[in-house]
Amino acid sequence: MKDTVLTFAVAVLTIAVAADPTVYFKEEFDDGWSSRWVESTSKGNEQGKFKWTAGKFYNDPEKDKGLQTSEDARFYGISAKFDKPFTNEGKTLVIQFTVKHEQEIDCGGGYIKLFPSDLDQKNMHGDSPYYIMFGPDICGYSTKKVHVIFNYKGKNLLTKKEIRCKDDVLSHLYTLIVRPDNTYEVKIDNKKEESGKLEDDWDFLAPKKIKDPDAKKPEDWDDREKLDDPDDTKPEDWDKPEHIPDPDAKKPEDWDDEMDGEWEPPMIDNPDYKGEWKPKQIANPAYKGSWVHPEIDNPEYSEDAFLYKYNDIGAIGFDLWQVKSGTIFDNMLITDDEKYAEKFGEETWGAMKGGEQKMKDKHDEEEKTKRDEEEKKRKEEDDKKEDTDDDDDEEEEEEEGDKDKEDQDMDEKEDQTTKDEL
Repeated sequence: MKDTVLTFAVAVLTIAVAADPTVYFKEEFDDGWSSRWVESTSKGNEQGKFKWTAGKFYNDPEKDKGLQTSEDARFYGISAKFDKPFTNEGKTLVIQFTVKHEQEIDCGGGYIKLFPSDLDQKNMHGDSPYYIMFGPDICGYSTKKVHVIFNYKGKNLLTKKEIRCKDDVLSHLYTLIVRPDNTYEVKIDNKKEESGKLEDDWDFLAPKKIKDPDAKKPEDWDDREKLDDPDDTKPEDWDKPEHIPDPDAKKPEDWDDEMDGEWEPPMIDNPDYKGEWKPKQIANPAYKGSWVHPEIDNPEYSEDAFLYKYNDIGAIGFDLWQVKSGTIFDNMLITDDEKYAEKFGEETWGAMKGGEQKMKDKHDEEEKTKRDEEEKKRKEEDDKKEDTDDDDDEEEEEEEGDKDKEDQDMDEKEDQTTKDEL
């Protein structure tokens, strides 16, 4: 009996241990974050600096601190290496982080990159080899998408699907799940936005089928569904001009043929005009349908059961360009457990979003009140200036009236003097 209980306990313990998530990397940007991250200097004076801040609105001023881009029109590069490199062979890979574009971003990236362990952190730049690039990218009204790019045999492959990102100023949770059965899922705010097979949605492999290069459309293949009716003829009275002289128009009485030329009435649409005649259409008795090019197996196609796999995952980083800075990144997680990632997202982003929204609403109301007060003050100053201008005008009118009276008195005096002399 004791042996049975012991065996059962060991089995339960084994299952529990096996079920524990593996966390390869987790970053909530606490006090010691700077010791784990290395900023790139590859762009020299064009390299932007990151700030450690919770931004303008948040739930907790300390817990919600993250990395924020701080300079407009700059490149940004910063990365952190894992305690040890790992492979996701036979395991699920989950990449997750939060992004807050509180600056109302107009053009710039908000994505992360997963790198091999030999990344040169100080010299990290846009051409540094990476495994996966994932996250939002916004530029103007036309580009508002989530990038999911996989590197496969040296080529960076973009997804064929359009996944729309969030474009407001609040924090949002972005999650990419890559499974060992070569399927994937993209979630935003812990809700599925897209999913499918890697082979279907990226050009990892050559197509399974190709058009048979030896097949040709038969010369007698007729793909015309309809034909002109050979028995249909154009009516004799069909041809009429499109425009005719206006029968109601009259030559103006003041029209001079010598000066104005020969008068011609204006043209109007002809009510009898029927347009170009075309024969009626009839079914083509020889119609065979649209010819479909036969396909054959592609000799260059080779199945790969490990499209999802990377052998030397060793670093994570941000390699960005932003026209308008202010994006905050936080709550980063790399794990092999989807449920753990979902739980971590709720404990971080989920716990923060309500307070952040509340503070933003308060911030917006304060900004509105400030604008209203400034507008009121400006209007009062304009009204005061207008009153002052009116007073000045009245004084000028009084002065002009006094001057006119003086001039009139002077004229009368001169007239009287002239009369006395006479």
